[in-house]
Amino acid sequence: MNYYSKNLLIKKINKILISTFLITFIPTHINSAKAFEFQWNPTDGYKKLNWYQRTNAKRAKNKIYFFFMPRDRKTGFLSINIKIPKNFKSTLKPKNITFCKANFGGYTGKTKCIENIPSDIVIDKENKRLEIYPIIPVPADKDKYAVVFKINNPRKSGLYQFHSFGKSSGPVPVSNYIGSWTINISP
Repeated sequence: MNYYSKNLLIKKINKILISTFLITFIPTHINSAKAFEFQWNPTDGYKKLNWYQRTNAKRAKNKIYFFFMPRDRKTGFLSINIKIPKNFKSTLKPKNITFCKANFGGYTGKTKCIENIPSDIVIDKENKRLEIYPIIPVPADKDKYAVVFKINNPRKSGLYQFHSFGKSSGPVPVSNYIGSWTINISP
């Protein structure tokens, strides 16, 4: 074996070793909670709503924002009902749930409540339903509103789908489907 072929062989071996070493630094777990949304029962009436959570780790203290954007509200709301999933095992207390006018965060801003809206909050534990009755009806304007949960995440990881219904503020109050949020709790 001459000098050039030996040197070429050493270079190829080094390239293979370095490339396999560098491949180990590529992340195998990519957080794709917002990129893909799973739907349990695909129907034409399903409407995806925006949400934000501070952390998705199980058993962690969390703040979840369930947003009502202007495009989600055709009329004002007298009341808002949220159907909580049966397998969502977390302690919900009325003092840890707020309804507010919110700022939807992004690159330059932070997601936060701008102004709390006084409301009566009732939790029906048998039917796993949360009912929010604002003191003043929520108008159909350009503001963003949010229901904020300050909770501990459940012990079990998985996808949890919350459904929302609103009673319209018109001459005849009618309850209708607003949309759904699919929350992801990671292991």
